[in-house]
Amino acid sequence: MAADFDIIVAGAGPAGMATAIALAGEGFATALVGEAGAPRDGRTVALLDGSVRFLTAIGVWERIAPDAAPMTHMRIVDATGSLFRPPPVSFSSREIGLDAFGHNVENVRLVAHLAEAAAARENLTLLPARVAGFAAMEEAATVTLEDGRRIGARLAVGAEGRHSPLRRAAGIGTRTWAYPQTAVTAILAHARDHGGASMEFHTRAGPFTLVPLPGRVSSLVWVNRPQDAELLAALDDDSFARAVEEQAQSLLGAMRVAGPRGAVPLSGMSPTALTARRLALVGEAAHVFPPIGAQGLNLGLRDGAALHDAVVDARANGVDIGAARVLERFGRGRRVDTALRTNAIDLLNRTLLADMLPADLLRGAGLLTLGLIGPLRRAVMREGLTPGLNTPRQMRRPAREGAGAGGAEMVSPMPDQHRNHA
Repeated sequence: MAADFDIIVAGAGPAGMATAIALAGEGFATALVGEAGAPRDGRTVALLDGSVRFLTAIGVWERIAPDAAPMTHMRIVDATGSLFRPPPVSFSSREIGLDAFGHNVENVRLVAHLAEAAAARENLTLLPARVAGFAAMEEAATVTLEDGRRIGARLAVGAEGRHSPLRRAAGIGTRTWAYPQTAVTAILAHARDHGGASMEFHTRAGPFTLVPLPGRVSSLVWVNRPQDAELLAALDDDSFARAVEEQAQSLLGAMRVAGPRGAVPLSGMSPTALTARRLALVGEAAHVFPPIGAQGLNLGLRDGAALHDAVVDARANGVDIGAARVLERFGRGRRVDTALRTNAIDLLNRTLLADMLPADLLRGAGLLTLGLIGPLRRAVMREGLTPGLNTPRQMRRPAREGAGAGGAEMVSPMPDQHRNHA
């Protein structure tokens, strides 16, 4: 079948839309298959520095920025009750030469802005339909839509989430796992200013995290045991807000529910391969993370930025953008990054659940070491934002941006201006 497009991106979630916008911006005739939308369930996305740079490079960040709040500090509090609890640790973005680690934005607003940008992008054709089939031949891939239409391209991109039809049709298997946890999500207003600080309390049930939004508002991800999450979900808004305030040690003062609430069972998924014949996987078609450590969508955007580099370079070298060697280059770099993030998040979560002295000692010693050893801490922070190797071009920091100086402090986990009011 002749190629109708250069590239077909299946999946209109944030990773798929950003990837399609980036590729169309380079002049590739691109089709975006799927309907954009996100549930109003209190979920937000902490877009780290590299993701903000990518979104800026593809011309969409200016749309998103007014709805996003900068994260200038990260404060970690061990609330496990362990014998080896380190003091609270505070990290500042200025230690690594950044005004902010990233920006936090509500999912529904992010999706809406990306959809508007996609609709306005030249070389991008929007096809609001579901994928019904996929096949790859020597010269092109074909995607069958639910209405029976068949479209062809030199390269197909699967970005349709954890149940990706393209991935299944290509014969790529998966490894899946579940955690005995549910993430309760909400948006809350509070009496005190968050000061740009993201606060994470490590509890025996999992992390309890408050991330800043514009104004005196924060988003909540409260990872809990399923039975406790069910009890929280059943509370009325006032009782729920009081429970959150108590868990947050009243560091942000009185709270009230200011947006939707939700609950998401925690699970993970890893495919056996990130590419197949004329197919590349990005976003949750390529990896599923629990909402811990702000890695999920940030990793998906790195997928899209890395694919952008691979196909742009292939075109510059006169190589077929869907050729096996092009996809192998993409997959090789993404496998390493994905494996490192998967293992790190899984290890952190399981050490919290373990309730064993060796695990507590390891986690406590790690936090204490990061708080005391500046060069190590700064290296870990940089790696947490973007990988040190194979960073996509549109996510790289300019060379003139130095690493900064200074150090983390063992401090109260609240913004500086509120310490005297606790």
